[in-house]
Amino acid sequence: MSSDAPGFELPLRLLLGFRVLIDELHAELARQGHPDLRPMHGFVMQAIGQAGTTAVDLGRTLGVSKQAAGKTIESLERLGYVERTVDPQDTRRKIVRLTGRGVDALVRSAHIFEDLRSRWADQLGADRLRAIEADLRKVTPPDLFRLDTPGWFGTL
Repeated sequence: MSSDAPGFELPLRLLLGFRVLIDELHAELARQGHPDLRPMHGFVMQAIGQAGTTAVDLGRTLGVSKQAAGKTIESLERLGYVERTVDPQDTRRKIVRLTGRGVDALVRSAHIFEDLRSRWADQLGADRLRAIEADLRKVTPPDLFRLDTPGWFGTL
């Protein structure tokens, strides 16, 4: 009889690790003045990026419909994280851009992730954490910022 964990446990443990990090991130973001952000908002704001994007392109990047992307844009706009502006190249197009508040949330997130990684290094040992990261790089695609997870899950 094998002492290995059942095969289904691996994806669940990976998902739980992700969930622990994201829950801790959002708890800290709330303490730092961003209580309304939700995990999906991070995917959306990363997909908008510094240059901005359209609702159509955002939907394509996230793997969701233009309508789903538009609904999320409206929510983030109400919260003050994004704004819609006219595309100077084509006045019929609206460009979604991060506001100062949106950029602040992303910058804070990056710092919080560094702190969380340090805590994991303290718990697991820095060498062990680096080994886990190296092993995950071997079995995952090289594109770190694959943002179509919302569409893959089927909801936004």
